[in-house]
Amino acid sequence: MKEITTDELSDNLHRYKVIDIRSVDAYNGWKESGEANGGHIKGAKSLPYKWSHYIDWIEIVRNKGIIPEDSLLIYGYNRDNIEEVAELFEKAGYPDVTVYNSFFEWAEEDLPMEQLERYRQLVSADWLNDLISENKAPEYDNDKFVICHVHYRNPSDYDEGHIPGAIPIDTNSLESTETWNRRSPEELKEALENAGISHDTTVIVYGRFSYPKNEDPFPGSSAGHLGAMRAAFIMLYAGVNDVRILNGGLQSWLDAGYEISKEPAKKSKVSFGIHIPQKPELAVDLEEAREILEASDKNLVCVRSWREYIGEVSGYNYIEKKGRIPGALFGDCGSDAYHMENYRSLDHTMREYGEVAQNWKKIGITPDKRNAFYCGTGWRGSEAFFNAWLMGWDRSAVFDGGWFEWSNNDLPFETGEPEE
Repeated sequence: MKEITTDELSDNLHRYKVIDIRSVDAYNGWKESGEANGGHIKGAKSLPYKWSHYIDWIEIVRNKGIIPEDSLLIYGYNRDNIEEVAELFEKAGYPDVTVYNSFFEWAEEDLPMEQLERYRQLVSADWLNDLISENKAPEYDNDKFVICHVHYRNPSDYDEGHIPGAIPIDTNSLESTETWNRRSPEELKEALENAGISHDTTVIVYGRFSYPKNEDPFPGSSAGHLGAMRAAFIMLYAGVNDVRILNGGLQSWLDAGYEISKEPAKKSKVSFGIHIPQKPELAVDLEEAREILEASDKNLVCVRSWREYIGEVSGYNYIEKKGRIPGALFGDCGSDAYHMENYRSLDHTMREYGEVAQNWKKIGITPDKRNAFYCGTGWRGSEAFFNAWLMGWDRSAVFDGGWFEWSNNDLPFETGEPEE
């Protein structure tokens, strides 16, 4: 098997399609093995060793645009894992595979690396376990935290098993059950204070993914981690300084081999401490959404499925009208209103951020613009927002009312496939 040195790679980096087999969290920026600098070799693709055990691993490889004609460079933390993945590629018909076993050396020197801008806000199961068991974790300097098991009108989702110490948060406490917009500042203050959350509490949110089905009366009850994205957005909007998302939700906790608990956690009411909202610019309402459509440096981004976008379905059993907002860009969530396949990997971790940015760039979604993401009622729009916000796109927002509010206000809409 061909092996390369740091000097050789530095001189020839442009020749390779570089593949990082460490965890997605290490790829994003976490220093999981004591490396001098966090992140990944510039231009590397994320293909964690964990995924090599999936039966459809080669499909993941192809979907990432890694083709047999590429000269591959495989690196990670562990020599055995690196060579195992390299052999998988060779058996799959990739003739030009080289391994690099000196990543720690690369990370120590002044060599090209990249990382997710706000990687600290996207945490791993190991990080969360350290916090729970030792009351400390890397990149954490607070003395109080709250873990939120988010669900939608489904308390049994919490009762059947949650991360030890987590409290249940029903999205209904943060969203209006009539408009599905964020609740009033007064209502948010009460909900957060009752959950023991102040503005300076570190909050870690997650949910359980249970394969929601559109024919169910309340499909969102099985899309807990999508609801967690919504809760995280509303907390950020309200003014919680340190909102973190468990990358992959409860599934990542289980994949890491940690136990779940059925013991309910106690809540202690606190004062939020500052007025709400602290970040009103994160939420776009109907009037601003209409203004965005008229501006050249702003985008309204529809994070719905293709069938919703062209008006074949509304996407929800409580929304009658079908269609799209004229002028909105199509941000393609995936298959339906309760799935985000195009923004997640198979293990429910967030998709490699560079791939999301590349797909967005093709349709004009770039960090210099004010991009307001929307869906039907805010959940998928919130997850797309976090993809942008984690990359440091500070002009990003969520159009809170989405298609539900737009379609209920007798505003223009389109159906069918767009001409362009």
